[in-house]
Amino acid sequence: MKDKIIIYCDGACSGNPGPGGWGAVLKYKDSVKTIYGGEKNTTNNRMELTACIRALEQIKWDRAQVDIYTDSAYLVNCIQQGWYKRWQRNGWKTANKKPVENRDLWERLLELMEKHDVKFHKVKGHAGVELNEIADQLANRGIEELGMNGKTTEL
Repeated sequence: MKDKIIIYCDGACSGNPGPGGWGAVLKYKDSVKTIYGGEKNTTNNRMELTACIRALEQIKWDRAQVDIYTDSAYLVNCIQQGWYKRWQRNGWKTANKKPVENRDLWERLLELMEKHDVKFHKVKGHAGVELNEIADQLANRGIEELGMNGKTTEL
């Protein structure tokens, strides 16, 4: 069995909707990789999802054990409480019969989750959790550097 991959991801928006950024920190054994990017007109929830998706897309093998840490209640609650299962059963409609927001991103996330053993963990934002703070800084950097479509750096 391979070691766990630890991911901290975050999204940010300047206005909601408005310019947004996403960032993620991936840790595997002693290696740490950071990724980030931004979009000109988006929402905070879209950036939270994008950070998670982009991080999972970095994993090069199937059936990885992945722990994802995020301060997004939207993301964690959807997965842990199974909202997405009800949405799928209802033809991607909410309990109020409205189309699910961000369906495209939810579908991509679920597709990536099928490849791995993924567990989500909620962390408190802006509470001094080092890798979460770095993910937040990366998301804000994504807003500042709009025009590029994602960057990867080694710490």
